[in-house]
Formats: sequence, structure tokens, C-alpha cells
Amino acid sequence: MPNPVVHFEIMGKESAKTQQFYRDLFEWPVDANNPMNYGMVPGGEGGIGGGIGGTEGGAEGHPGVMIYVGVPDVDAALQKANSLGATTVMGKTEVPGANVTIGMFTDPDGNQIGLVQT
Repeated sequence: MPNPVVHFEIMGKESAKTQQFYRDLFEWPVDANNPMNYGMVPGGEGGIGGGIGGTEGGAEGHPGVMIYVGVPDVDAALQKANSLGATTVMGKTEVPGANVTIGMFTDPDGNQIGLVQT
């Protein structure tokens, strides 16, 4: 399948509480040992990896769930999405210290979707 879902993100009001909830519920190993306290969840057999964070401390966004789709070119994917009625929320952005390039848009129904340059 071209452009697969490559990452999920679950954002709660308080990262530690949200991370503990998913540790307890699904027995996921959550590693938040990083400056942003972003809980990385490894992919397992048949599954993709993701992250669990929080909106506390002035972090942007709201509690919710988002998927990230792998694309060869974030700018081209955003242009195509916009031509189909989407709205860019975040242009092509390098994630500091992670060597990852992302972007985000909302589809015509308002669903926010992330892009990861593969």
C-alpha cells in the first residue's frame, strides 16, 4: 500500500497520567525518557509505533488521537491535500533532535492528519 500509516499519537491533558493509563490498559511499554516527556511506544508484530503526550505546560493542541501517514515529500503531499479541499495546519517542519520531517493538515471534514517524510 502506498503511503501507509506509520505513527499514531495520543494526546491527553497530562502526559504522565495518559501514558500510565495506556501502560495499564494495554500493557504497552512507554518510554518518556526525553526532554519533551513524549512517551514513545514501539511497534509490535503487525502494529505500528506511536507516541503518548500531553497538552500541559502550554503545549500546542488539544487532547485527541492522530495518525501520521508516510509520504516521500511533505510539501507535495500538503499541496495535493490543499488542492482537494484540505487546509494546512503545519507546513513542512523538522522535529528538533529527532531527524524527522513532518507536516499537518485538516481534511474537508476537519479531521487533523499528520504527514511524515519517509
